[in-house]
Amino acid sequence: MAGLLTIKENNTFRRLYRSKKCYVYPNVVVYVSRNRSGVFRYGITTGKKVGNAVTRSRCRRVIRAALHTYKDKLNNVKGGYDVVFVARARTANCKSTDLVQPIGESLRKSGVI
Repeated sequence: MAGLLTIKENNTFRRLYRSKKCYVYPNVVVYVSRNRSGVFRYGITTGKKVGNAVTRSRCRRVIRAALHTYKDKLNNVKGGYDVVFVARARTANCKSTDLVQPIGESLRKSGVI
């Protein structure tokens, strides 16, 4: 996803896990927090409970594809936000179209888009 920055630092993930804005859905958990950099950044995590390496990679691809539908809106975000998507066990059996609604709803509730 050219144009959207990814979060790679462990301390940023930990800061987001402590944030108060958390949206839980059966397929995905979304953590949102404002940042000082002024740009939208996202990160995707999958734990070992989700499955083996192939399953975890598929979950990350599915979440990334669902987020891709909001790419135009996220490039025009005013202010900076950090968002972390956490895959759950049900994410392995989902398609990206199943995750578009929960991801969009959580981004709207948090005020990102």
